[in-house]
Amino acid sequence: MARALINVPPTAKPGAIIEIKTLISHPMESGYRVGLNGQIIPRDIITTFVCTYNGEEIFRAELSPAIAANPFLSFFTRATVSGTIAFRWTGDNGFSVSESAEIVVE
Repeated sequence: MARALINVPPTAKPGAIIEIKTLISHPMESGYRVGLNGQIIPRDIITTFVCTYNGEEIFRAELSPAIAANPFLSFFTRATVSGTIAFRWTGDNGFSVSESAEIVVE
């Protein structure tokens, strides 16, 4: 299972712009490289990242074979109410990882 690191501020003022950062460990094999045995190494990438704030999608990324291993994503959103920020990575070969973080808006 891949290890995901997320960074969400634990608290924010109403209406504040917050930065959210994510990093997930994954080899991201493009499917274009040749292995030591002369055979193409099969593609194995994360294809989609989705972030929701209290169930509403706030960020989505469609990833391609050109993305680096261990993809890092950083984006901004407005803190509106306290709740859950959920993250989901999906990819080839049934890959799926979910994480979440709580934020208190006061």
